[in-house]
Amino acid sequence: MKDIKKLGINSTCVHVGEVEDTQFKGAVSPIYMSTSYAFDNVPVKRYPRYYNTPNQEMLCKKIAALEKTEAGLIFSSGMAAISSAMLTFLKKGDHVIVQQVIYGGTYNFIVSEFDKYGISYSFTTSDKIEDFKPLIKKNTKVIYIETPSNPLLGITDMKAIGALAKEHQITTMIDNTFASPINQNPAEFGIDIILHSATKYMGGHSDISAGAIAASEQNIAEIWKTAINFGGNLSDQTVWLLERSLKTLNLRVKEQTKNALFIAEYLENHSDIDRVYYPGLKSHPQHAIAKKQMNGFGAMLSFELKEGIDAMVFQNYLTLIKPSMSLAGLESTTVSPTQTTHALLTETQRLERGIKDGLIRFSVGIEEPEDLIADIEQAIAKAKK
Repeated sequence: MKDIKKLGINSTCVHVGEVEDTQFKGAVSPIYMSTSYAFDNVPVKRYPRYYNTPNQEMLCKKIAALEKTEAGLIFSSGMAAISSAMLTFLKKGDHVIVQQVIYGGTYNFIVSEFDKYGISYSFTTSDKIEDFKPLIKKNTKVIYIETPSNPLLGITDMKAIGALAKEHQITTMIDNTFASPINQNPAEFGIDIILHSATKYMGGHSDISAGAIAASEQNIAEIWKTAINFGGNLSDQTVWLLERSLKTLNLRVKEQTKNALFIAEYLENHSDIDRVYYPGLKSHPQHAIAKKQMNGFGAMLSFELKEGIDAMVFQNYLTLIKPSMSLAGLESTTVSPTQTTHALLTETQRLERGIKDGLIRFSVGIEEPEDLIADIEQAIAKAKK
């Protein structure tokens, strides 16, 4: 095969990490469903929990190629990836700095579990680099960020974070789920560990649960030592489905990203919308940073309806767009973060992060944007009655 680094993005999506069908030469990777492999006189001792079955091993290569890192690792969920990474580089007595607005599941993991491990943590008051610097301590081992963030689409300067961390010999981690490897490659900006809920854009069809990590060979080797003890591996059936999905990742995400900018501009000028959160809008406070570090602004946005229009009533009137717990499938979906992703936070904690009851997170799909707009218009009209 041609040098992976010289392949175009579509070629990478389709061909890197294929499992070769040596007997029948099929176009689609075969599935190795076995949980038992030979252990004598073999170069690799394979076992599903070791993340090294043929399908697992090859999928990791595809994910690493997409994120432009040396190696990758796949998990049963995004939280399995996040928890395994964090508990690899943090131990009793260590300290981690965490960006204030992050996915609610990650926040809950930190505040619910870290005290048990004797790990201390500090949350920033914003996503600005100036708010990270004062929190650094002698025992700070990790800086954890999420950009664009869930659900307010905040943008953190990855290059600045990477430089700050290297100055203090701190490991950096990023949740890159909202951007996907198509719109953003954090390794190019000095970020060490790249995390994904592969349930989202990587999976893309709302039918699997998975997580992924991309990093250097050395960092992946360290994470592997922890991960095999936690048992968060994927079944090979799901691995095969994820590899199938990644073949169309670039095509899907580019179309969704194009639609999202169209929808965001429409919503920003709508008389019944109070505010739109989308890094592709010039009105976004970190638009200039987003332009520097993103290839596209992503397909996620959030908005707030005018006072008097109930967010749940509006969503219940949608017919084409689906109110849904998850995101990033081919279909457009909405959700109220206060009732789902950030429901485990108290009302005070949500308001401190700017997450209001009327906030709606919108995952834009591949439908024609004119059809999505028509659906929004009719739902608003009915919700106002």
